[in-house]
Amino acid sequence: MESKNWRQSIYAVIEKDEGTSLASKIYDFGMMLVIIISIVPLMFTQGRSEFVIIERVTVTLFIIDYILRWITADYKLKKGPISFLIYPFTIMAIIDQLSIIPAFNLMNRSFKLLRITRMFRLLRLLKFLRYTDKVSVLVAVIRKEKRVLFSVLFLAIAYVFVTALFMFNMEPSINPATGEPTFRTFFDALYWATVTLTTVGYGDICPVTRIGRFVSMISSLFGVAIIALPSGVITASYLDEIRSERKREEEKEKEKTLKKEDPQD
Repeated sequence: MESKNWRQSIYAVIEKDEGTSLASKIYDFGMMLVIIISIVPLMFTQGRSEFVIIERVTVTLFIIDYILRWITADYKLKKGPISFLIYPFTIMAIIDQLSIIPAFNLMNRSFKLLRITRMFRLLRLLKFLRYTDKVSVLVAVIRKEKRVLFSVLFLAIAYVFVTALFMFNMEPSINPATGEPTFRTFFDALYWATVTLTTVGYGDICPVTRIGRFVSMISSLFGVAIIALPSGVITASYLDEIRSERKREEEKEKEKTLKKEDPQD
């Protein structure tokens, strides 16, 4: 019984949805700060001794956090003892595991083949999903409007592919102005179509024929509509989700007030 009590106390602190105490808020803020500090070395090209200390400390804290979540997995998943077997394969647990992998470079310098593990530190940013409500609201919005967003995404991909295919076959293989290939590969055409559709237009690849430039103009105008549509949908749905969240919070506050006023409860 004592074991259950202390694990429940830990779960109430580390789980954002369950914890409303000051300790829980401090824990969430502290872990977000640790995540930010852990990716600071990625902002520099040269290694420093202090970066090794940062990595060791932050990874140690990540490991402790992972262990605490693992030993309280039955409260999170609510599937009894089997929860401890299931938890390591959940999405957030896998993100935690990948975030810890870069520590192998510190333990043994022979892990040079795992230099790519430095990039696993970027996955630590995904841990913010666990500690902040703002991201969870955005995720809820995307789930709610996924049909519209997937439709727009499909339309954009189809338009990029068709435009790239058209330009790859219509534009001359050699740009007469530079003497360089217009599109070396079909991937270059896809790259051009994407940056044109998004109205970025780096200018490193550009059409030389009149029909190619006309297609570029149409693609740019079409891109404005493609970008504006999901932006409007997400903004409107985001505001609705915030209003709903505020309404739920107000209802919870009313319930707490009624319980305090009713001595029988």
